[in-house]
Amino acid sequence: MNQLFFLLLAFSSMPACTGVSSSQLPADEKLSGPARVAQNTIGEIAVPAGYSRLVFPEATFGAWLRKVSLKKDNIVYLYNGTKKRNQSAQYAVLDIPVGKEDLQQCADAVMRLRAEYFFNRGEYARINFKASDGTILSFADWRNGFRYHLQGNKLLKRQSSSACINLRQCFDAYLRVVFSYCGTASLQQSLHHVENIQDIRAGDVWIEGGYPGHAMIVMDVAASARNEKIFLLAQSYMPAQDVHVVRNPAADSSPWYKVKQGQPLYTPEWNFASGSLYRF
Repeated sequence: MNQLFFLLLAFSSMPACTGVSSSQLPADEKLSGPARVAQNTIGEIAVPAGYSRLVFPEATFGAWLRKVSLKKDNIVYLYNGTKKRNQSAQYAVLDIPVGKEDLQQCADAVMRLRAEYFFNRGEYARINFKASDGTILSFADWRNGFRYHLQGNKLLKRQSSSACINLRQCFDAYLRVVFSYCGTASLQQSLHHVENIQDIRAGDVWIEGGYPGHAMIVMDVAASARNEKIFLLAQSYMPAQDVHVVRNPAADSSPWYKVKQGQPLYTPEWNFASGSLYRF
């Protein structure tokens, strides 16, 4: 739990995490399918009959997300190594680190994926996130020895060390600071609202900013011949846990969600109001 959370909590409402029973939802019959079989990456998750994945240029965030590896083990573990109590939400588990602290929660998982994309491309100057107090946390500055220190309720940046030698260790340390001082509220402020959900893209974020709020990332998008779109969603949660592709509670065992204009999005552990789709 980040330190600024406690400072901001007194001025914010805290929405409860609310699950939804699949019996309450209209079935997405065309998206129903068999249980998960062996798949190594996001791009290998089978698409329902009648749909084809959209074409993404090779260098895009969406193309990179398709290459994210999946674990063989389909169990979601918390940061401390214990199993998550609810093991019914996930379809597949992403093979990315969660850390040993209760830090990489929902918005943090979204920022982790975005940051890893730019890190792998060597575009370090593009790794920036807004903290809850408005401070921009820059990885380019961090790797050059600048550090962020909390003074009262404000983060101050000052140079306190030499430039990084081990870039990966430096990156991981930077992300721990991002996870400590950023959240759903600050992330939502940094994103652009998607007016037309039919324009949904891989890398978009379903988000409800708050304390705690929730955020989930669109991992892939497919479409039918009539341009009816479907998408995959991934999340972390509270406490910090393995990032996982979630099942659609209205579509049997399928992880695919239909694009529905003007309607809420019901996921296994959170419900988003219509209009909650945002983009980097």
